[in-house]
Amino acid sequence: MSMHIKIKKNKFYYNDYKVKCAVGKRGISIKRKEGDNITPIGSFKIKYVLFRKDRILNIKTNLKKIPIKKNMGWCNEPNSQYYNKLISFPFFHSAEKLYLKNNIYDVIIVINFNMNPIIKNKGSAIFLHIAKKNYKKTAGCVAISKKDMKKVLSKINSKTKINIY
Repeated sequence: MSMHIKIKKNKFYYNDYKVKCAVGKRGISIKRKEGDNITPIGSFKIKYVLFRKDRILNIKTNLKKIPIKKNMGWCNEPNSQYYNKLISFPFFHSAEKLYLKNNIYDVIIVINFNMNPIIKNKGSAIFLHIAKKNYKKTAGCVAISKKDMKKVLSKINSKTKINIY
């Protein structure tokens, strides 16, 4: 059975399960440009899962999994040919580090936003990741607790759609 995830305001729904989530500082809307702090409205597929092997021992999911290494990042420089793609440091454009001291990127579900085709400056690195303890607003991602993330991962697959509205 294909599962649908719905995100509305600060609520995250999957099947009959409802949990708290954090979204972009400027809410959910039409994403206009890189750095606008908006979580994009729309229906999106899931690309794959990135995770910290040193912190998450057993991820149960049918999705493709890629361990996060210390030199990994995500390009957020619109003028780079690697814009909105996974990169390795050293990197000579602006990019976000994925290997962090805090736990927000222990597990990242990469949401297929602005990836096919990639439109320069439309927005990058839209993830479903781990929320900060106080569910502090994000730069445009959706964030849920680590406990909820593990539950979601075990139930989703490549056909799962994330509907944000």
